[in-house]
Amino acid sequence: PINHPDFAQSYNNIGIVYYNIGEYSKALSFHEKALGIQETTLPKNHPSLAISYNNTGKVYKNMGEYSKALSFYEKVLGIQGKTLPASHPDLAESYNNLGSLYHNMEEYSKALSYFQRALDIRNVSLPPNHPHLKTTKEWIEIVKQKL
Repeated sequence: PINHPDFAQSYNNIGIVYYNIGEYSKALSFHEKALGIQETTLPKNHPSLAISYNNTGKVYKNMGEYSKALSFYEKVLGIQGKTLPASHPDLAESYNNLGSLYHNMEEYSKALSYFQRALDIRNVSLPPNHPHLKTTKEWIEIVKQKL
């Protein structure tokens, strides 16, 4: 049926392609179609829903619509906070996304807080030479210089 979660996955995949080529309005359209299906067919804390919220948040962030992006990123964090262990790398990625968003919004103290949370998780969940550790540390230094 047209409202099957597999259709949502396909819509998400198409949205990702449009995002990657910079066609944000088209990406948003497909992510919204995916969410329309998922929000009616999946439990509120389903991981696929978190992925779709994250994809939509990324599009809004790149469109400069930060308040909308924030709303979606907070939904992701809400789901992951309930469904993932506190040291899960996906949770660190969500904190990192929020840090980056707050950096773009020039709310540097909030950005620093989220980047630090991401780093704390990554320090325990990733090997010491993982590139995400380096990137998060670099972001922390950038934000500290702006405070």
